[in-house]
Amino acid sequence: MLEINSLNVFHGPIQAVHDIDMIVSEGQCVTLLGPNGAGKTSTLSAITGTARATGSIRLGGDQIAHMSVDDRSRRGLAISPEGRRVFANLSVRENLLMGGALYNSKAQLSAKIEQWFVQFPTLRERSDQLAGTLSGGEQQMLAISRALLSNPRILLLDEPSLGLAPQIVSKIFDIIRDLKAQGTTILLVEQNAAAAVSVSDYVYVLNNGVIYIHGQTDQFGHGSELMNELTGVYV
Repeated sequence: MLEINSLNVFHGPIQAVHDIDMIVSEGQCVTLLGPNGAGKTSTLSAITGTARATGSIRLGGDQIAHMSVDDRSRRGLAISPEGRRVFANLSVRENLLMGGALYNSKAQLSAKIEQWFVQFPTLRERSDQLAGTLSGGEQQMLAISRALLSNPRILLLDEPSLGLAPQIVSKIFDIIRDLKAQGTTILLVEQNAAAAVSVSDYVYVLNNGVIYIHGQTDQFGHGSELMNELTGVYV
């Protein structure tokens, strides 16, 4: 679904990511781990077209590296950004309508919003409430639902557990498991290594802008060589 080769990402004169390769197969959840400043969000920004980058980015076999942000979205990329970034002064329903901007049919969009209200009944209860007044967990549900309204081929999740209470983090990862079970292809960026590994098929670990280690999740078992390596990254 997503294939990245020799990706370099720049912020002004600073190179944040150095020559990385990644693959996300259809229906998989692949996690990109790493400490603060490792280059995780920079990688997502390059994929979505909001950071200057060189290298190859293929979505479903098509080269998208030189496409605009809008065109990448139309090709099937959607992101739930770090910090949720809901439209605080709009209602929950209005936020979802923004996520469905690519729909030509209001009836189809309404039906899709209803689908996510079934998935997240709390959002239905809060549909007329300003998004900025929601709890952190509710805002994360809204951000994920808004991203999914575009029927993406791949969903990018940037730090979905950031700043949330432990019981809410558990619920967010249950949502990720459900999405994966429904066939959603996911690229997950996280710092919560244990939770991320538990929902993933494959793991890449970034450190100082390079892929430090990578492997199937069953290779990251307790006491394994890869888990010991991963622990070293976070010390």
